[in-house]
Amino acid sequence: MAAKTKVFIGGISGRMGRAAARAILNDPEMELVGGFSRSYQGQDIACLSGVAAKMTGILVSNEFTDCLAGNKPDVYLDFTVADVAIQNITGAFENGISPVIGTSGITSDQFMRFSEISNECGVPGLAVPNFSVGAVLMMEFARQAAALFNQTEIVEMHHVGKVDAPSGTAMFTLKKMAEQNSQFNPSRVEEKELIPGARGARHESGIRVHSMRLPGLISHQEVYFGSEGELLTIRHDSFNTECFNRGILLALKKVRSLNGFVMGLEKLLPGLNA
Repeated sequence: MAAKTKVFIGGISGRMGRAAARAILNDPEMELVGGFSRSYQGQDIACLSGVAAKMTGILVSNEFTDCLAGNKPDVYLDFTVADVAIQNITGAFENGISPVIGTSGITSDQFMRFSEISNECGVPGLAVPNFSVGAVLMMEFARQAAALFNQTEIVEMHHVGKVDAPSGTAMFTLKKMAEQNSQFNPSRVEEKELIPGARGARHESGIRVHSMRLPGLISHQEVYFGSEGELLTIRHDSFNTECFNRGILLALKKVRSLNGFVMGLEKLLPGLNA
């Protein structure tokens, strides 16, 4: 029998951390060996509602290094916040542990540094702006459309607990679209914003992005493309965290076989990994 992939989770008490813990505990090829959080410290991870039906013997730790005591994990899954994640991801590389990064708010320069550290340590890693396969397809379709339309705007919508704006998904979508055309939304009039920011943030490519934060939302994004006489809308909606399970497990199982540091779940999906 093949050895199980040993994983520990940063931010295990959060929405995505709990979802990942459930998925790992229910997968026979995976082994959850630890997790840390700012809350629930010293308690069995079963105390995180819905994670397990009985006690697991795995206690929630205070920080990254605590999870390494007596353990040799294969993969570190990060769902913390950007300021904390940088040090933890670097520590994973330096300890021979492949990081899978689900934390948003990390800059392009920081991702470039992770790529350098990955090469220096000889340890592969993966950054995933969105673990939903549907969201990956939404971004891919937007990339394709951006090669044919140069009038476009993005609207991303999330729950009120989300700290960063735009979301990591929106930023990755912008990057993919901007690679298709360097100049979007050529100005036709001299716009006047009566309230600063009314037209949304403007990326250097000219693409506008708008961020909504409201109760009742989970994770949603629309990409609009306009042309004379037509409007193309590409939309993806996440209604619960179950839609992320497939991508989370795929990333955890495949990250150790990657060559260096890789951006995007699409690199692991058939037909999208060119």
